[in-house]
Amino acid sequence: MSSAVKIFLAALLLQGCMSAYLKSVGGDADRVLSKIFLSEYPMAWESAVDAMKASPMDIVNRENGTLQTKWIDNTAERNLLDSGGLVSNYIKAQYRFRVVLAKGFYEGRPSVRVSVQKEQQIQRDVLEGWINQETDGIQENSLLYRIGKVIDYRKRIQDMENAKLKKQLEDVKIPAPGGE
Repeated sequence: MSSAVKIFLAALLLQGCMSAYLKSVGGDADRVLSKIFLSEYPMAWESAVDAMKASPMDIVNRENGTLQTKWIDNTAERNLLDSGGLVSNYIKAQYRFRVVLAKGFYEGRPSVRVSVQKEQQIQRDVLEGWINQETDGIQENSLLYRIGKVIDYRKRIQDMENAKLKKQLEDVKIPAPGGE
């Protein structure tokens, strides 16, 4: 076997060992997914708030760009999803989203980086307490997609309003001095 293949296999083995080690010592297994949107900060903030309006909010701080939902019970959904596997049912399961917006510039244009993190916790029995669970990233990506669609929608509305205003200004005739 060539040395490149040996190195590749060793890297894969170490990566798996490292994630197992992190989980065993209670390390942070949560993923933070982010995306950059070419938008002004106020529009991105309003879009993020609008995309999350169905969830009960715990923290809404526009100045530092933080949105966080309250803990939402999803015991029934987790038990349903894991019922096909070898995992026993949970007594309780809960999650919350944390969204952070940061102003910036991308290729000379104003931009906003939106980061989404989902914290999932489960409790198997009363004595065990809450255990952090790694997420699959689907809901985080869905929320980023939803925020992006709301931003696009708001941009189109703003473009249509600007075009309407421009047309109205062109239609208004200013009389020239001197009579006509």
